[in-house]
This record gives sequence, C-alpha cells and structure tokens, in this order.
Amino acid sequence: PLQQLQPKIVPKRLGTSRKEPREPQVPRSLIKEIFRHFAKMPVTRDAFRTVEKCSERYFQQLSNDLEAYTRHAGRKTVEAADLEVLMRRQGLVTDKMPLNVLIERYLPLEYRKLLIPVAVSGNKVIPSK
Repeated sequence: PLQQLQPKIVPKRLGTSRKEPREPQVPRSLIKEIFRHFAKMPVTRDAFRTVEKCSERYFQQLSNDLEAYTRHAGRKTVEAADLEVLMRRQGLVTDKMPLNVLIERYLPLEYRKLLIPVAVSGNKVIPSK
C-alpha cells in the first residue's frame, strides 16, 4: 500500500532582524586607488581614513547640490547641464577649460565615447540623442 506524501512543515522564524537599508558608498578600493594615483607616495591608515571621510562628505554635498539644481529647474531627473553648472560653480569648468577638455584629459576612451559625440563612418554620430 502506498502512503500519501505529507508536505514538510517548515517552522516560521520569529523575530528575524531586518537590516536597515544603507546609503550607497564609493568603494574604499576606488578612493584608495585614486588618492594613491594623485598623491604618488605612501599614505598612513589614519590619513586614508580621513581621506575616506572627506570623500564621503564631498560626494554627499555634490549629490545635494545636483538635487537642488534639478528641483530649481522643475525637473525630477539630473541632467548633464546640472553637472556642468555644478562644476562651473566649483571652478573646475571655465571658459578656458570647458567640460569636454576635462573629459578628454581624465577619462578613459570608453567613457569619452559615451560623453562626447563622435562622428563615425556612415555619417552617424555616436552617442545619438
């Protein structure tokens, strides 16, 4: 005689702890790599912790400023023009140093292609808008 299979009862977990969502952060390894590239000398751990804190605050302030510019323009999406205004206010972009020059100087080719329109064969412009 065949017996019916009974479903296995799994007890419910009681009091499971849920982690609160954290804000995204710039990876420590990226901050360290960028800082070492520009410092070109060894950095102590204490100094690096300070650099991390400063970087976190800097990016938080950038985000807040971009959000304010976007709201002021009556939009819900940050656009490239908002970033250019922010960089102009910080003194990074000037009439003598336009944004495209900064992009060409500091970003690798694959990112440059995404940000600066380039004419290719077949009379096409990449990236298309």
